[in-house]
Parts: sequence; C-alpha cells; structure tokens
Amino acid sequence: MTRWKLLVEYDGRPYVGWQRQDNGPSVQQAIEDAIARFSGTAVTLHAAGRTDAGVHAYGQTAHFDIEKDVTARAVRDAINQHLRPQPIAVLTAEPVGPEFHARLSARQRGYLYRVVNRRAPLALGQGRAWHMHRPLDADAMHAAAQVLVGHHDFTSFRASQCQAKSPLKTLDRLDVLRDGEEIRIVARARSFLHHQVRNMVGTLALVGEGKWTADRLRAALDARDRSAAGPTAPPDGLYFTDVVY
Repeated sequence: MTRWKLLVEYDGRPYVGWQRQDNGPSVQQAIEDAIARFSGTAVTLHAAGRTDAGVHAYGQTAHFDIEKDVTARAVRDAINQHLRPQPIAVLTAEPVGPEFHARLSARQRGYLYRVVNRRAPLALGQGRAWHMHRPLDADAMHAAAQVLVGHHDFTSFRASQCQAKSPLKTLDRLDVLRDGEEIRIVARARSFLHHQVRNMVGTLALVGEGKWTADRLRAALDARDRSAAGPTAPPDGLYFTDVVY
C-alpha cells in the first residue's frame, strides 16, 4: 500500500466546494473518480482544507492510498487524463510515508484574496476576483488588518455554521498589498474558521472605503459577535495557495 501526496490546482466555479456532497459536483468527487478509473480502486481523498463553493486553489494538498505499483509521473498524468475537461489539475504526485496526513500534518495554510479595484467591469476575471468599483485605500486596509494578527477569539469573523470546537485561532499574517488596480490580501495561519478569511476581507473593504477605522475593527473583534463585523466577501476572489508541513 502506497500513500500518495497530491498538489492540486482548480477553478472552484463549477463545484459545490472541495468536499463530496449530495447537492452537486465537488472537487473531491472528481479526483476520487479519476483515481478509481486509473487504479481500479475506490479511494477516499483527504485534503488540507475544505474550500467552499466557488473558491479556487493554486496549491491544495491531498492524499490517498492505493496498492497499485505505479510511478509518480504515471499517477499525476493518469489522474489528469481522467479529469479532462474539468478545470482541475494535479501539479505533482509523490509517495509519502504512512504517517503523513494532508490535514493533520499541516503546520500552516495560506490564502490569497484578489480584489480588482476599478470602474470598468471584469471581462476576463469574472468569478476569479471581487470587483469593487469604489476606490479603496489599501494602506489603510493593511494598517487595520494588523489588529487581527495574533491569537484572538475570532467569533466575529466566524460563520454561524462553523463546526470548529473553539473560535480561538492564531493568525500569523494578514497583509494587504496593491499592485495597480488589483489589491491582494494574504492570510496565513495554522488553521482558519469557516468563512474567516472572507469575513475579514469583507470587513477590511469597509476600512478601504473609509466607512470604518482600525479602532472600529478592533471593537468588532472584541465584541465576539458575528453581527459586529462586516459582510462576507464573495468566494470569487479567494484562493487556497499552499500548505506548510
């Protein structure tokens, strides 16, 4: 039995999310079906993180076990062959020890949120970024974001359906960077609450518009109440970027 570690890229728009569900196609199901077709074995794919409907990935990590004797190149290419024409690609496949677990072994996860800040609508970026036509102050957003860095109770930025046992999380990094008309928000932590990144982005957008200050953001954090924070940003601009093991 060999455990295989996959690095996966996908466009989340056609899917109900990473996790296999009854209400529509999922990324997990697509890859599991592709593995079954090339290996002849039904498998369960374990991922580093469960992305929501419409959320993308540059570097999702997942693992599965099969007995088939095959090379890493063959695993990658066979899965990709059976995934076509779906917008999912296995970038790398490598054998790992049985102690490796895509979710439990992760030490840090990274997310990127893309905001296109311009008057003109998105012709090429629809579904891949949040379009905001009102001018945003990225420097003010970055300064306010530092209020959230560190160990906090993130109840105010947690989805009501979040299943995490505790709202306490340590946010290692939350940077807001402007590159021309694009604003990039980079978040890193060992783990995140459901909708935490999107809720933080939605709140920071209020700061960028000049409607909120860093002090109000701190008050929202301290309130430990979801209604005290800003709206949930759309899934379009969110990307699971990488995992550190």
